[in-house]
Amino acid sequence: MGAERYPPPWFSVAPMMELTDNHYRTLARLISKHAWLYTEMLAAETIVYQAGYLDRFLAYGPEQHPIVLQIGGNNLENLAKATQLAAPYGYDEINFNCGCPSPKVAGHGCFGVRLMLDPKFVAEAMCVIAANTNVPVSVKCRIGVDDHDSYNELCDFIYKVSSQSPTRHFIIHSRKALLNGISPADNRKIPPLKYEYYYALLRDFPDLQFTINGGINSIEEVNEARTEGAHGVMLGRAAYSNPWQILGLVDSAVYGAPLRSITRRQVLEQYQVYGDSVVGMYGGLKPSMRDVVKPLLGLFHANPGNGPWKRKVDAAFKHCTTIKSLFEETLVAIPDWVLDSPITEVPSGSTDKFSKAKSLLPPPYTVNEEELLYA
Repeated sequence: MGAERYPPPWFSVAPMMELTDNHYRTLARLISKHAWLYTEMLAAETIVYQAGYLDRFLAYGPEQHPIVLQIGGNNLENLAKATQLAAPYGYDEINFNCGCPSPKVAGHGCFGVRLMLDPKFVAEAMCVIAANTNVPVSVKCRIGVDDHDSYNELCDFIYKVSSQSPTRHFIIHSRKALLNGISPADNRKIPPLKYEYYYALLRDFPDLQFTINGGINSIEEVNEARTEGAHGVMLGRAAYSNPWQILGLVDSAVYGAPLRSITRRQVLEQYQVYGDSVVGMYGGLKPSMRDVVKPLLGLFHANPGNGPWKRKVDAAFKHCTTIKSLFEETLVAIPDWVLDSPITEVPSGSTDKFSKAKSLLPPPYTVNEEELLYA
């Protein structure tokens, strides 16, 4: 799992469209040195058809390692070309999206989570991707799609893909996807979480690696999931909306590193240098000030001054032309003690959501080779 020169992916930040861009990943790496970071999903066609502008989509700073490129698509030729074009950028893993329920992706695009209904194609895609890279490959998927949501159907998917391709790592979002037109946001809330499926996969596929994803919102829950046997844990919006309290504790609470003494003022000083170096670098004011500042809006989550600071930032966009001037004008809203307080230890405490799931495991999976052969 992952490049040997980095710590294992015990904690990762999920790929999120329009969120886990270069700016967010730069901020995330300033806070955590060990968390595995994922790009937004990039459609293979985007990479292939924008081959003259690849830096805009694929370039990143060397400090962002370990980093995973997630690609999506349903055309084997384009997946091969996209993987080849991405190779010089040195990503540590290539992940294939089989979990996005967006109507644009799984509906009109006919890829994302819809591919879970075609494991033979997914296996072929993983073979193609693996043949065009020298780094590990992985699949991110749901536990099912619409009425195809039994544990056995999930296992059939895992078995076919892993037995017919080099894939040995699956990231499991522990909800099924509904393709009835509901929004991606509702697809993260309406289908119930079934962590018991994830833990059953650990039992039934002991030679594979699985990362658990979905509904996990704190470092305490990350550690509980791992205590119950999870190989790795992936967080999405919790890590984006509250990066200080989530990412700030990853290195010490998950990886056992000494607690860092870094403060948010120091993080912002470093981010300002980055931000002012990239604003407008692609012409046409792209990326914009708003693009670069957007990942910072959760940095003071639930802290005094958070609301007034955001309002000042919104007003400052109208006239500030540098990140430095924006910070000078707006950070007066945040008390000095908030800016200068280092990360604090994770509070003790636990839930029993994962231990309960382990008491609900479905019956063991049995491979029906003949049936799968003709499926």
